[in-house]
Amino acid sequence: MKKILLLAIAIITMQSVFPSDKNLRAFLSYATFTVPGDKSTIETYLAVDGKSVVFKEISAGNFQASIEITLLFKQADTISSFAKYTLLSPISNDTSVIDFTFIDFQRYALKDGEYETEIQISDLNNPAKTPFLTKEVIQLSYPNDKMLFSGIQFVDSYKKSEKTSLITKNGLDIIPMVFNFFPESRSTLSFYTEIYNSAAILGQDAMFLLSYSILSYESKTRMQDFIFNKRLNTKDVNVVLNSIDIKDLPSGNYMLIVEARDRENNLICSNEMFFQRSNPTIQFNLNDIAGLNITNTFASHITDIDSLRESIRCLAPLSNEIERDYANNLTKTDDIKTMQQYMFNFWYKRNNSDPESAWKAYGFEVKKANQSFKTQTKKGYESDRGRVYLQYGAPDQIADSHNEPSAYPYEIWQYYQLEKQRNKKFVFCTQDMGTNDFVLIHSDAIGELSNYHWQEIIYGRVTPGGDVDDVYREDGWGSKATKYYDSPN
Repeated sequence: MKKILLLAIAIITMQSVFPSDKNLRAFLSYATFTVPGDKSTIETYLAVDGKSVVFKEISAGNFQASIEITLLFKQADTISSFAKYTLLSPISNDTSVIDFTFIDFQRYALKDGEYETEIQISDLNNPAKTPFLTKEVIQLSYPNDKMLFSGIQFVDSYKKSEKTSLITKNGLDIIPMVFNFFPESRSTLSFYTEIYNSAAILGQDAMFLLSYSILSYESKTRMQDFIFNKRLNTKDVNVVLNSIDIKDLPSGNYMLIVEARDRENNLICSNEMFFQRSNPTIQFNLNDIAGLNITNTFASHITDIDSLRESIRCLAPLSNEIERDYANNLTKTDDIKTMQQYMFNFWYKRNNSDPESAWKAYGFEVKKANQSFKTQTKKGYESDRGRVYLQYGAPDQIADSHNEPSAYPYEIWQYYQLEKQRNKKFVFCTQDMGTNDFVLIHSDAIGELSNYHWQEIIYGRVTPGGDVDDVYREDGWGSKATKYYDSPN
C-alpha cells in the first residue's frame, strides 16, 4: 500500500530572524514492494516545506536548513530496523524568499510481518521546538503463492536510467510524487506499481487483464470517463507505469483503483490509493439529471419545497465537492422538478437497485445525528461529529473528557475497521461546552484533517495568547488526551 501522512499541519509564516516561531511542516508517504523469494521493502518519501524551517549561515551569504530524521521499525519490543540521518536543504543566499520544498527518499529491506513505525523529525537549527513524533502500523505481506499488487506510487517524473541509483526501479529513474494532491495545474496523474507471481498463478505465456480506474471516494462510484483496460502477459514481476489525463476530472476526493482479472473477468487481486483533485473550472454535469423520468419515484412524492430543500441539504456528509456546490446553489432556487431529479439521481448512483430504501435508511440516521449532535446554530448533520457519524457510521469506542483540568472539552472516536483502514481515530474539541459544537481537530483516516499537534489545541487553554507549541504535552496531572488516543476504551 501507499500512505500519506501530514506530519504537521499548522504553519505560521515569519521572517527567518524569528526562528522560534517556525513550525516544521513535513509530508511523509510510503509504499511497499518485494522481490519474489526475497525480502520486502518499504520506501519512504519525505518532503519538507522550506518556509517552515530555520536556515543557518554555513558560509558567507550561504544559508542551509538541517533536519534530523529518526525511523524505527519494531515488532513487539524488538527493533527490526533503525535509521538516523540528517537531511540538508538546498543552499539559499536569500532567506527572505524560500519558495521550495526539499525531498528525501529512503528504502528499507524487511521480512514480511506487521511493524510499528516510529518517526521523529526535528529542526536542528531550531532546538527550542520539541521534535515531532508519530507512529504508524505498516503491514508487509507478499506470499509467493498469491498474485498481488505492490504499493502504488504516484510519480512526479521518470526517465530511462543511465546508472543504478536509489531511485532506480526496473531500468527507470522514478521521482516520486510525495503529495497525493493534484492541483489544476497538473493535467496528468502518473503512477507506478508492480504485480507479483502472475506466471506462477496463471501459468507461463498466459494473459490477464489489468484494469485501472478512478472512483469517487464519497459515492463509491467509478468515474465513467476514467476506466482503462489493457492485456498483459504473465511474468514473475509485471511492471506497470501508466498515466491518466485528468484535465477533465472535477474537484474532489478519489481513489485510484488497480485490478488484475482472469480471462473470465474474475477479480484476482487489487489495490487502491487515495488522492485529491482541485479543478474549479469543471462544473456539475446537468446532463446527469436533466433527462431523468422520476414519475412515481420516492423523490416525486417530496412535493413540499422546504422539505425537499432540507432533504438535499442533509446529503452533504455523503456528497463530493461538486455535488455539495451544486446542491447549495440548487436549494436557493424554487425549481422543484430539478431538485427532485437531483435527489433521485443522488441515491440511484449509490444504490441503483433500491434507491428509496437507501434514502430511508440514511434519513433515519440523519434524525439520530440531529438529536445527538445539534448545536445552538447548526443541525446535527451540519456539525463535525454529525458529518463523521453519517459518513462512517457509529464509532466502536468513544473516550470523552468534558471536565479535565486545564483542557478544553474533547472526544476521541475510534473505529476498529473503517472500510479498508484499521484502527482509525477522530479527535473533536470545543472551546465552549455550552454550544455542544465539537470541531474535528485531527484524524488519521484517509482524506480527513490531519494535525499531529492536536494536543496543543486541547491544552491551549493553559496558555491563552501564548505559543501553543510550548504547551506541555506529556502525560502529567490532568493530561489524559494522549492515553485516551492510544487506548480510547
